[in-house]
Amino acid sequence: MARRLVLLRHGESTWNLQNLFTGWYDCPLSPRGEAQATAGGQLMADRGVPPDVLHTSVLTRAIRTADLALAPLDRAWIPVRRHWRLNERHYGDLQGLNKKDTAERFGAEQVKVWRRAYDVPPPAMARDDPRNVRHDPRYADLPPELVPDTECLADVVERMLPYWYDAIVRDLQPGRTVLVVAHGNSLRALVKHLSDISDDDIVDLNIPTGEPLVYDLADDYRPADDRPVIERYLRSPEEIAAAAEAVARQATG
Repeated sequence: MARRLVLLRHGESTWNLQNLFTGWYDCPLSPRGEAQATAGGQLMADRGVPPDVLHTSVLTRAIRTADLALAPLDRAWIPVRRHWRLNERHYGDLQGLNKKDTAERFGAEQVKVWRRAYDVPPPAMARDDPRNVRHDPRYADLPPELVPDTECLADVVERMLPYWYDAIVRDLQPGRTVLVVAHGNSLRALVKHLSDISDDDIVDLNIPTGEPLVYDLADDYRPADDRPVIERYLRSPEEIAAAAEAVARQATG
């Protein structure tokens, strides 16, 4: 019996709406984002994909998305696990900056490298910067060396995978469905691992907001089939391609 994993990127946040680099900043969902979260849950209900366990990051936009998605499924009662290792990528000193303005200031190619290159992080945020998450009580008990000041996607893979093996895999028992509600880059990191996407090819993968992405996993916790990522969503590949393209345009629009 297959193990089912559902990945759901949080709905549009207020900072997504303003086209800002968000990272670990804890902004809420926009009204559109709340509607996306509810629609994602309704789609899961319509397709018969009720989760048995929920994992989220510790950021409000993921937590709120999960709550809204579970409502149409009547699954608010399922076990919930939250962890910082599912947080969005830390965008360093870019956090809070407008993506289009940043591209005009530093050049579109440089910003593309900071946003999309697998192993090149943006400039680090100073540790005494008031924006630095080191001042956030939810991370107060973490060893200082684990709290990032900037991250590239390779860093996100490195800090996410221990949680995959130690927590999510443990919940993926035969016949169970695990829902992970997280962020564009923490989910890209997990998809990279599951679909064995190369460092070069992961650059072009965009995960749209509010769209359930489903993996049926074999006993080795690898995909039970070799379908491409775009065919694993509950909506059609054409709809997902259009939604992913909207994500890709954020740096210039």
